[in-house]
Amino acid sequence: MDTTLEDLKAVILSYFDALNRSDAELLGSVFHDKALYASTTGGDVRFWSMDHYLPIVAARPAPASRGEANNGRIVSITIAGPDAATAIVQMTLLGRDYTDILSFVRQDRRWRIAAKVFDSTKKP
Repeated sequence: MDTTLEDLKAVILSYFDALNRSDAELLGSVFHDKALYASTTGGDVRFWSMDHYLPIVAARPAPASRGEANNGRIVSITIAGPDAATAIVQMTLLGRDYTDILSFVRQDRRWRIAAKVFDSTKKP
């Protein structure tokens, strides 16, 4: 039985949980070590490595500690092949609405995020 879709969903749920709890260790576990973080928010295009991004997550207040619900939702998942997939996900976090495009690779039978490209807008 092929569990690809369920496996990808599990990684995405861990991703949502890690962001909501500002858990950089958990977040790092769902990203590939060489993953790319790219933001286009407000026309300010940024490219970061995980070494730059994860400490920022660790230093910010956890949305969960401020009473924010883990409201992430999966919009779509596309399986490109046996070891490649993408997902579009959305969530509200720290007063902003996010849409993330996540690219996945499967290596050693484990799905991990290879790239996160996203934009966000301030919640009205």
